[in-house]
Amino acid sequence: MVRDFLKMSAADLAAPHVDTQVDDVVSVRGLRVACDGDGGAGHPLVWLTLDAVRGRVRCPYCSRIFVGAPEPEPEAESGLE
Repeated sequence: MVRDFLKMSAADLAAPHVDTQVDDVVSVRGLRVACDGDGGAGHPLVWLTLDAVRGRVRCPYCSRIFVGAPEPEPEAESGLE
């Protein structure tokens, strides 16, 4: 029984009330993001950290997915001034 629990993924352990439909994907900069379900009648404010490998995180309340935006490439110096 304990071995089966240890083999479960995070998706298997998700609360049954969590909506699995993905309607909203938000591109963000940085590794931390706050989500409140768009305020109003949303959900409590939670701080989420993007997964270092996958570069994304899903809000456990509203199922919104936050994806890390690629860093802009530095402009090449032309040496002309």
